[in-house]
Amino acid sequence: MECCRRATPGTPLLFLAFLLLSSRTARSEEDRDGLWDAWGPWSECSRTCGGGASYSLRRCLSSKSCEGRNIRYRTCSNVDCPPEAGDFRAQQCSAHNDVKHHGQFYEWLPVSNDPDNPCSLKCQAKGTTLVVELAPKVLDGTRCYTESLDMCISGLCQIVGCDHQLGSTIKEDNCGVCNGDGSTCRLVRGQYKSQLSATKLDDTVVAIPYGSRHIRLVLKGPDHLYLETKTLQGAKGENTLSSTGTFLVDNSSVDFQKFPDKEILRMTGPLTADFIVKIHNSGPADSSVQFIFYQPIIHRWRETDFFPCSATCGGGYQLTSAECYDLRSNRVVADQYCHYYPENIKPKPKLQECNLDPCPARWEATPWTACSSSCGGGIQSRAVSCVEEDIQGHVTSVEEWKCMYTPKMPIVQPCNIFDCPKWLAQEWSPCTVTCGQGLRYRVVLCIDHRGMHTGGCSPKTKPHIKEECVIPTPCYKPKEKLPVEAKLPWYKQAQELEEGAAVSEEPSFIPEAWSACTVTCGVGTQVRMVRCQVLLPFSQSVADLPVDECEGPKPASQRACYAGPCHGEVPELTPEETDGLFGGLQDFDELYDWEYEGFTKCSESCGGGVQEAVVSCLNKQTREPADENLCVTSRRPPRLLKSCSLDPCPARWEIGKWSPCSLTCGVGLQTRDVFCSHLLSREMNETVILADELCRQPKPSTVQACNRFNCPPAWYPAQWQPCSRTCGGGIQKREVLCKQRMADGSFLELPETFCSASKLASQQACKKDDCPSEWLLSDWTECSTSCGEGTQTRSAICRQVLKTGVSAIVNSSLCPPLPFSSSIRPCMLATCARPGRPSSKHSPHIAAARKVYIQTRRQRKLHFVVGGFAYLLPKTAVVLRCPTRRFRKPLITWEKDGHHLISSAHVTVAPFGYLKIHRLKPSDAGVYTCSAGPAREQFVIKLIGGNRKLVARPLSPRSEEEAPAGRKASPKEALHTHKHQNGIFSNGSKAEKRGPATDAGSRYDDLVSRLLEQGGWPGELLAAWEVQDSAERNASSEEDQNAEQAPRPLPFTMVTEQRRLDDILRNLSQQPEELRDVHRKHLVAQLAQDIFRSHLEHRDALPKPSERRPPPLAVPPRKHVSGFSSSLRTSAPAGEAVGGPRRPHRKPTILRKISAAQQLMSASEVVTHLGQTVALASGTLSVLLHCEAIGTPRPTISWARNGEAVQFSDRILLQPDDSLQILAPVEADVGFYTCNATNALGYDSVSIAVTLAGKPLVKTSRATVINTEEPAITVDVGSTIKTVQGVNVTINCQVAGVPEAEVTWFRNKSKLGSPHHVHEGSLLLTDVSPSDQGLYSCRAANLHGELTENTQLLLLDPPQVPTQLEDIRALLSATGPNLPSVLTSPLGAQLVLDPGNSALVGCPIKGHPTPNITWFHGGQPVATVPGLTHHILAAGQILQVANLSGGSQGEFSCLAQNEAGILVQKASLVIQDYWWSVDRLATCSASCGNRGIQQPRLRCLLNSTEVNPTHCAGKVRPAVQPIACNRRDCPSRWMVTSWSACTRSCGGGVQTRRVTCQKLKASGISTPVSNDLCTQLAKRPVDTQACNQQLCVEWAFSSWGQCNGPCIGPHLAVQHRQVFCQTRDGITLPSEQCSALPRPVSTQNCWSEACSVHWRVSLWSLCTATCGNYGFQARRVECVHAHTNKAVPEHLCSWGPRPANWQRCNITPCENMECRDTTRYCEKVKQLKLCQLSQFKSRCCGTCGKA
Repeated sequence: MECCRRATPGTPLLFLAFLLLSSRTARSEEDRDGLWDAWGPWSECSRTCGGGASYSLRRCLSSKSCEGRNIRYRTCSNVDCPPEAGDFRAQQCSAHNDVKHHGQFYEWLPVSNDPDNPCSLKCQAKGTTLVVELAPKVLDGTRCYTESLDMCISGLCQIVGCDHQLGSTIKEDNCGVCNGDGSTCRLVRGQYKSQLSATKLDDTVVAIPYGSRHIRLVLKGPDHLYLETKTLQGAKGENTLSSTGTFLVDNSSVDFQKFPDKEILRMTGPLTADFIVKIHNSGPADSSVQFIFYQPIIHRWRETDFFPCSATCGGGYQLTSAECYDLRSNRVVADQYCHYYPENIKPKPKLQECNLDPCPARWEATPWTACSSSCGGGIQSRAVSCVEEDIQGHVTSVEEWKCMYTPKMPIVQPCNIFDCPKWLAQEWSPCTVTCGQGLRYRVVLCIDHRGMHTGGCSPKTKPHIKEECVIPTPCYKPKEKLPVEAKLPWYKQAQELEEGAAVSEEPSFIPEAWSACTVTCGVGTQVRMVRCQVLLPFSQSVADLPVDECEGPKPASQRACYAGPCHGEVPELTPEETDGLFGGLQDFDELYDWEYEGFTKCSESCGGGVQEAVVSCLNKQTREPADENLCVTSRRPPRLLKSCSLDPCPARWEIGKWSPCSLTCGVGLQTRDVFCSHLLSREMNETVILADELCRQPKPSTVQACNRFNCPPAWYPAQWQPCSRTCGGGIQKREVLCKQRMADGSFLELPETFCSASKLASQQACKKDDCPSEWLLSDWTECSTSCGEGTQTRSAICRQVLKTGVSAIVNSSLCPPLPFSSSIRPCMLATCARPGRPSSKHSPHIAAARKVYIQTRRQRKLHFVVGGFAYLLPKTAVVLRCPTRRFRKPLITWEKDGHHLISSAHVTVAPFGYLKIHRLKPSDAGVYTCSAGPAREQFVIKLIGGNRKLVARPLSPRSEEEAPAGRKASPKEALHTHKHQNGIFSNGSKAEKRGPATDAGSRYDDLVSRLLEQGGWPGELLAAWEVQDSAERNASSEEDQNAEQAPRPLPFTMVTEQRRLDDILRNLSQQPEELRDVHRKHLVAQLAQDIFRSHLEHRDALPKPSERRPPPLAVPPRKHVSGFSSSLRTSAPAGEAVGGPRRPHRKPTILRKISAAQQLMSASEVVTHLGQTVALASGTLSVLLHCEAIGTPRPTISWARNGEAVQFSDRILLQPDDSLQILAPVEADVGFYTCNATNALGYDSVSIAVTLAGKPLVKTSRATVINTEEPAITVDVGSTIKTVQGVNVTINCQVAGVPEAEVTWFRNKSKLGSPHHVHEGSLLLTDVSPSDQGLYSCRAANLHGELTENTQLLLLDPPQVPTQLEDIRALLSATGPNLPSVLTSPLGAQLVLDPGNSALVGCPIKGHPTPNITWFHGGQPVATVPGLTHHILAAGQILQVANLSGGSQGEFSCLAQNEAGILVQKASLVIQDYWWSVDRLATCSASCGNRGIQQPRLRCLLNSTEVNPTHCAGKVRPAVQPIACNRRDCPSRWMVTSWSACTRSCGGGVQTRRVTCQKLKASGISTPVSNDLCTQLAKRPVDTQACNQQLCVEWAFSSWGQCNGPCIGPHLAVQHRQVFCQTRDGITLPSEQCSALPRPVSTQNCWSEACSVHWRVSLWSLCTATCGNYGFQARRVECVHAHTNKAVPEHLCSWGPRPANWQRCNITPCENMECRDTTRYCEKVKQLKLCQLSQFKSRCCGTCGKA
């Protein structure tokens, strides 16, 4: 098309349309055309909104015309216009408002949707009927039609899809989605029947939600529709539909039509509000409303963004999830909203790796070791190393410089730097006497660094608490003055510290005040009550508890007291009396003491528990238990524990938590894990899972019912029914019922009104796939001629039912091949009359034979002519001819029992006027009709059974009898048989009802039956019949052959004329009824004699075998047996006298008679010689292929077709002269026939081609040729070649055809060029290499068609060892990273292993095709070697041998084999045990003297490698003896003694030693010699040196300061002193100088009244929550003085831990939710097993807790 020349004004509109249409699609070949300039820029858009058009131009650079287009278009500005913009076509009309039309101004309105010319600007004057075309075309971008996206460009309407692309045919689906599949909405269809009454005037028909489309409602009846609306903002409205028209309701267009008896409501949508359609009662009759609309699925799944990465570096994971999204509210809702729609398919989560950058090296430290000291300052250490972590999480140590970007963590730190507990003695009490000698006491406490009274002090260093004291005042008898009172409480304070106690929220002992002393003077007792009490915070009341609820020692409830002297006297006590009094008190304490009394019960019954020693306070005299207050608390023995119940626990049931209930209502199930476990270690909490039967107790239940209450009513759908169609889009339905699941698990069916939710869909589309293509045949046309011979045709179209249910015409190549006979058939009307001649002479005529045939022996094949009756034996082949005159044989048609016959596997309808039934079976009985135009002749076939009785017509198929022995009928046979039988049965049943008189085909049945039962046959005939019976019983082919050669009567069929039987029937019909049977017997016997006599005459008249002609009718053809033909061929040639001169031996030679190929299209019989081409025509009845060969000895002739031996049959015959005859050739007979002549000296062969109508023919072979040795191979095309490289390959392509076919070669469908050697159709490939591999195709073509045959050339590569072994080594490393491995090789390899080890043996191999690998051990396949544990891995390339022992060591070999060869490689596995080796002697221990010895070195070896000697521990150690060495005199040398002690410990001293020159003799004696001898050899060592040069230092300290330091306990503060280092001369030095000396303490505890403080707490406030994790409560905590109870600074109480002033409370799960998920993706986290990652575990607490 010459588009670059400007179109003339007369260019037809069609031409311009084609120009524009062609501009839609770009053609790349035009763009590549160099005649065009580049495309110019796109023009501005014709519109700013609503969809416009833009164009681009290019120019032609050639002086000639350019092919293609010079303009192209695209859409632009595809955004919606604002509502105020108005219609684009209306704007163009209104532009003419200020232009006069016929002298008058008009206001123009647009005329849209013009069917004739939608792109012209037609406008209508407002208020008139005047319509005017104001412009021939509208502006580009104007819509062609109001309801379409198609737009006008240059005055032509262009198709625009919903994707706004020119030429696009993509449309919106019913949901309004461009190119959608309809899955975003659902079809709602229903019917409403009004139930209105006088009391109920209005009712709701249906609620149509926001966004619905294509709404249609039809009301039939007297009532009226009206609308209620509700926008998303909540605004409500009502619209009464009173008249026909189109309305805008809430911005949605509503089309309403009102008729007398119905109303129709349409809304295209999408709706901009929720519409509720209601009905108003207007008449007595009921109304019905049918409605249909597409409802949007407003809850849709959408994929979330990826979660944060699970790791900040080194490779982590992040995943997406899906969330249910409400399209109306634009927010995320619960998942069940999306599950409500079956159409919603939840997208699967995506997982991706993230933060793959390797993490920087970091410091990693091991835990701190235990502190070296529990107090007083110790150290603890740890290892710190620099590590890197790879993406797989493997941590490896690296050089420390990689971590230097951060400071290294300390590896040592001080610990427990507080002072150790120590004894603190209080001041002494006053002496217990006022005169003389008494006792005094003091309190001694073990105080820790916090000032707390604790344990841990050494008992050995405890100061004494009692000592004697002497009052210097003498004791006198006279009572001069009152004595000084002893302070009794001091004695008690020496034993224990008593503190007041207040009731608290913890159970504690609360003592009451002491009672008054029991005496008014002297020593008595005091008692008090001690209760176990607790403060109840809510009621602020005190409750008494049992004593065992309080922990700790119970305060004393009794004590001694002194009430002063009696009788008002002031006694003067003697020291003895004083000792008596206070000694009694002392004895009171010493009378009671603590003792161990057995142990408590073991804490555990098994698996290891502890027992605690029971400590009791006993009376030493009575051994009875006493109150613990009577024993001294400080003397209480330490806590003593011992292990117990160390036996392992028996197996027991471990029970898990119940799972959530499977149903929220009805009756659900809960499950839990119950498993039998065994506790191995209680300390390690180590258990092992056992089999259930090992636990003796009954197994607890693993299932229980839950949520046993009725469910609310809900919709329950049944299973979908089968689809209504198998393809092409059908519908399947299901039943949806409103049911209620009851608490007992049953269902209660309810009315639909009980279910409030929307009803589930009860039908859906199914089988949405296209149907397979099929032929759709039209009716036959009328005959092409009005008389004579003509044809009828019918058309066939290939049709496919698409998934939408619409039928479409498709390419005919998609349908199965259609037989030619299905579209054309011959027809024959009355013969056309010639002018002046009677027409009857020229009408078709069938030469019928009126005979009756009765078969008496089994024969292979019988020939008949139509017109007669045949009574035949089963399994006989029948050829039925229909000889005609004045009629073309191909137009003959056949019927059976009135049904048209076509060819099948069982019945052949030949185009030459005959019918062949291959093997008779009962269903073949019937009436066969031959039609030649108006002429018709019949032939009746009946079957004779084994009992010589006629077989009744079958009423049902009998596949067992009808199918040939040993073979089932093929599906095609079965199909045709069934069709024919149906016809037979229908006719047969009617005939039987009519009776014998009306069934012409049965009129001879009675006579034939009596003839078969006739007993008076001549002897010869009877003998023949007996032979026949025997042959039928044995049914042996060998017996058939022997019977044929035996001298018995020839097989025959009885033949008689129909008129003879008609005479007998006529004669019998004239006889009286009583004489009819007698006459019938006589006439039948006479008939048998006549038939037999005529048979004998006919047999004698038969020609001899040498001159026999083709068999007459009803006589079977000669049977060619291979034995017969062989004897005929190998006998001496005719005319050669026995004993005559012998001819010289020579190889066979076939006489070739080469001539041009014959086109024998019309010859009915073709006789041809080798070297020629036979072209079969439709009328060819016989082909005879001659083959003449000479040679001595006489050659043996054999025939082959297409390389395979010819299978002879009753249609393909081998003639006595070795010619091959093909009767009634069919298309399957086409091919190359090869005559092979063979004798002892060689062979010769020549081919002849038999083609169909001269079509090309290629001689092919289907063999697979594998060559690994020959240097050259030759094959016929069609075969597959597998050969090694470097071979010369010749592919023969022998072709035939009339005219001669031309040969063309292709490789991989590309025509071969001239460099390839092609000679007479053969292709020669020299020195083939991998580049020659491929598919070689030979195409033979002539006028009649073409034919292509292919040969695949594949190059074989024999197995060999690859040069690169990295792949197999990597495979070994991946298979067993830590296992020893060895590679096999042709020469062998070796691997030495420890006993019991596993090893990998690799077999490196390459080849094509991939070799198969078989493994052997010691020459046997590894699978058969007993005791060898092995695994074959990596497709046989790796053998893993496990648990090596002496029996499994030895040679392993791999045999690699493919079509190109074999390769064997081997390797040996050797087990080397550990053994001791005595090596060479070690170095001599001395160089001289008498002590030099050499110790032989004993090493533990494994395969000559030294290993740890522990491996040889079980081996016999060889006895080794040390050997003396270097036993000779030593040279003179200096000998020194040890240094003496230093003369001073500090300040500088001297130490000395003795130095002598000695000589050691070989005898071991050392003798002094002159110093000169040693001086010559070495310098004399010094004998004096300075020592202890350091200063003499000591620690000095000042006196203790005041006790005013920080409080460290009750009444305890700290006092300090200075400690410094100085010389003995008083010179102060740095402390480091004294570091070697023990440093005196610089601080100590002291008694301070200012430290009588403690923490005081108020009651807890009420908890802020009743459950959950967020409730807390508070209280006031302050430091107060013990005596004044006034608040003091809190730092004074810092010696004790400050009580908490707030705490969590009511930490109980709310609604059984112990921990909650804080993200909605937790199910995916659990599925992806990410719960172990901390960031997921915390966010998905609930889900991960169940994992």
